[in-house]
Amino acid sequence: MLVLVLGATGGTGRLLVDHLLADGHAVRALVRDPEKGAPLAEAGVEVVPGDLTDPDLTALTDATRGVDVVAFCAGSGSATGKDQTLVVDLHGAVRTIDAAVEAGVARYVMLSSMAADDPWSSSEAMAPYLAAKHAADRILRAAPISWSVVRPGRLTDEPGTGEIRIGQPRIPEADRGERTIPRADVAAVLAACLTEPAAVGATFEVLSGTDPLAVAVAALTPTAP
Repeated sequence: MLVLVLGATGGTGRLLVDHLLADGHAVRALVRDPEKGAPLAEAGVEVVPGDLTDPDLTALTDATRGVDVVAFCAGSGSATGKDQTLVVDLHGAVRTIDAAVEAGVARYVMLSSMAADDPWSSSEAMAPYLAAKHAADRILRAAPISWSVVRPGRLTDEPGTGEIRIGQPRIPEADRGERTIPRADVAAVLAACLTEPAAVGATFEVLSGTDPLAVAVAALTPTAP
């Protein structure tokens, strides 16, 4: 299976790449910074130079052509302003959805965020990011493609445990605890969603928990667009 990973040089995206390579999948990455793309190429990733914000869609179109699955892990980052959040997390995501549909890609997995359905319940600083995620999620779920939307809590850099808690559509407030999950576990969830039939059409929140990851993902059910 050939997987296009968008955001492959980021923390979660790179961990997803490692999962995919370890599982024997071919990986392609659209990378803006050649220096950051070099380690990916050395690991066996097909690196395509390109930028989600480039008005010229040639690189994105070329990167999407021939792939089986798209995994969107890109993000503008916490240091950017509202404009960049809109350009990357919303417009960039929509561009990749359109490119995937046009190319006949079979499946699309979106890395979203907990509280994306209620962005204004968060802090003023986080609200634009969550609003962008909310809109991108809705556009994906209305697109003519098989999709999964993964909504983790606050990401940490702790080692993965392989144990999670999933909630559809949300994890009950009383069960959220510290609302955290290691990036490594999120990457493993994304990798599982790429091939697990039960994940198609599922939108779900995920945190650290006690359920074996593969069992929890296999128990997903489709949710309404």
